[in-house]
Amino acid sequence: MAQHYSNVAIVIPAYNEGSAILGTIKGIPEDFPHIIVVDDGSRDDTREQVAATRAALVKHPINLGQGAALQTGIDMALLDPGIDYVVTFDADGQHRIEDVRAMIDYAERHNVQVVLGSRFLGKAINMPGMKRVILKAAVWFSNITSGVRLTDTHNGLRVIHRSAAERLKLELPDFSHASEIVERIGQQRLSYAEVPVTIIYSEYSRSKGQSMINAVNIAFDALLRKVIK
Repeated sequence: MAQHYSNVAIVIPAYNEGSAILGTIKGIPEDFPHIIVVDDGSRDDTREQVAATRAALVKHPINLGQGAALQTGIDMALLDPGIDYVVTFDADGQHRIEDVRAMIDYAERHNVQVVLGSRFLGKAINMPGMKRVILKAAVWFSNITSGVRLTDTHNGLRVIHRSAAERLKLELPDFSHASEIVERIGQQRLSYAEVPVTIIYSEYSRSKGQSMINAVNIAFDALLRKVIK
């Protein structure tokens, strides 16, 4: 008998994802009944596309950034006492539901609070060479500054147990939230593990990704916060 993931909420932050969000939601099978899309002040038809699906829609009136959108989605998921796991899932079609299943299974079998997907333990299909270099550098930097040893620090696919999700409290609004999540894992001594996943880079997802200068800014921000602390 197939498992029914009624205790899992999939949270999808979306900003101007009107051309991709419908396919992403339709790619999530019915055994995942709880899907939350946070429209982060989109200027396209993202809201209309989501409204036509079974996903719950939360709207930010203005663009607050992916970190803020994730926190809104997590907060909404935790309002349901039946939710044990929150899955963070990108809107652009990069992630696979079979990886979500494997990560939930790992979390349950090993009693791990945070399971992070790693494309460097798995596969990164059509990843641009420069992006690989930047992400590898980010891993090196994060491992030094956070004390949390990972192979992939900026992967948007995560499975977070309620006990950890309640304590994350993301404060950084933009892509810096990825570094912030890793810092929270270290600061709060949350149990964590990485699971191999496959990330699929389409022409669309490549156009939506972080720029090199943004990655540098994130690294500098993380270093500055470390120094201030």
